[in-house]
Amino acid sequence: MNAPMRTPMTPESFLAWEDRQPLRHEFDGVRTIAMTGGTAAHALIQINLAIAVGGRLRGKPCRFVGNDLKISVAGRVRYSDGFVYCGPFQADAKVIEEPVVIFEVLSESTSSTDLITKNAEYAATPSVRRYVVLAQDTIGGTMFERVGDDWTGRLLSADSLLRMPEIGIEVAMAEFYEGVAFAAEDHGESAPR
Repeated sequence: MNAPMRTPMTPESFLAWEDRQPLRHEFDGVRTIAMTGGTAAHALIQINLAIAVGGRLRGKPCRFVGNDLKISVAGRVRYSDGFVYCGPFQADAKVIEEPVVIFEVLSESTSSTDLITKNAEYAATPSVRRYVVLAQDTIGGTMFERVGDDWTGRLLSADSLLRMPEIGIEVAMAEFYEGVAFAAEDHGESAPR
């Protein structure tokens, strides 16, 4: 017996479908992916991103946007943990087409997607100049940036200064982790940062 073929979903049909859903979803070009909740550390890092990056962009042409708006990248529709956009905003926009800097906070369930799949999508999107992936269990991460025709990566440590010349700001990595408590290595106790 043959099963009926489903019509492939396009980004446009996904957006119309997601508007009717009670939960948020991403579209990877083939299927929809339900977005799940995160941890307290994840939420604090997102808040710190908004304060550190958004605060520095006040009065400038670029704006920090949290995880409420979708971005369109390489034919996919994603919710990032934060991004910077330098174009005009329409009040009713639900999708931003040309993000410049994108931030993701890693979790166990999304690390492969964030580091491999989304990284390739962001590298294939000409407007994206920088992609910053932040760990949530320690101060650190990986930054990918467009250098000419190359997409290069480097590690970020606790004492790194994240330079983002495309939006004219710099942020110390430690600012993203203010108030986040990490498990102490020796005794399983929490150590605030």
